[in-house]
Amino acid sequence: MTRLKERIIGLIGAAGPIPVSEYMALCLFDPDAGYYTTREPFGAAGDFITAPEISQMFGELVAVWLYQAWQGAGRPLPATFAEIGPGRGTLMNDMLRTWSRLDPALTGKASFALIETSPRLAEIQKQTLADQDAKLAWHQTIDTLPRQPLFIVGNELFDAVPIRQFVHVGESWRERVVGLDGADELRFFAGAGSVDPALLPAAATDAPQGAIAEIAPARSALMAVIAERIAGQGGAGLFIDYGHLRPGIGDTFQALRRHRREDVLANPGEADLTAHVDFTPLADMARAHGLDVQLSTQGEFLLGMGLLERAGTLGADADAKTRQAISEAVERLAGRDAMGELFKVMKVLPAAKAA
Repeated sequence: MTRLKERIIGLIGAAGPIPVSEYMALCLFDPDAGYYTTREPFGAAGDFITAPEISQMFGELVAVWLYQAWQGAGRPLPATFAEIGPGRGTLMNDMLRTWSRLDPALTGKASFALIETSPRLAEIQKQTLADQDAKLAWHQTIDTLPRQPLFIVGNELFDAVPIRQFVHVGESWRERVVGLDGADELRFFAGAGSVDPALLPAAATDAPQGAIAEIAPARSALMAVIAERIAGQGGAGLFIDYGHLRPGIGDTFQALRRHRREDVLANPGEADLTAHVDFTPLADMARAHGLDVQLSTQGEFLLGMGLLERAGTLGADADAKTRQAISEAVERLAGRDAMGELFKVMKVLPAAKAA
């Protein structure tokens, strides 16, 4: 039994069942035993591989999009280029290398920020970016960023923000909670708290008994903070995550450990807990702040930004083994049966600057 699991069992035994959102937050962000506060989960030696770890091409094309957004905004300076949830710094490293080639003056005059809540990951990011000459700063929240135009990217950010789940029981939707069974093992139950069905996806109206619906007010709250900053100070945002463009019903809460799925209640603090991102409420929140939103799949975005052309350039003078690796990376990033269809992209721009 993990240290955190023992503590959660004790907490539930003393105070009663806890909502899925609280369980997820404890597992991921507990200061002493949370997943993101105690380990480096990225890469082949970790629990999962993100797009920036697959190929430099991903970070290069994201950098080009942010650069074009900055140009479309009139090349404002001072400006902040930021990544929220920067992992181990691979994406920011590739973006800075790309920007220094595109426009050396930009990397000398703009400020660059990494928004990271985990001290452990922040130290890893500093090691990754140690050779960069750009002006780098670390922040725990968006609130402390300079009040100036913000060009921000979040890759696999929202999937780790805690969700709430509701179960269709009888005539109502009751909050799904984590409690203890007769053997004092963690188990899901339908709690006493209910929700107004109007707050759930429209498909909840005809959902069968036992169906599960998910909402994520914490994600919308984070999007509101980002949208307010872009609407007030100028800038743009690019958010990439796995999920769906239209709301639906179903249980997407999952655990990943050593590149394999496992029971979400099995190893609190030692497995990555995520849920699919419903982009509709995020897009609605950005539009409510007067911003333009464009949604697509990751494959559409990367191919539209020139993924195949970049792959051709990288492979032009490479050996056969390297060309094969580049080809495989293209397929993983943009293929319909890989990340290309599962992952979605949300572009956020001031309405007059939509492109």
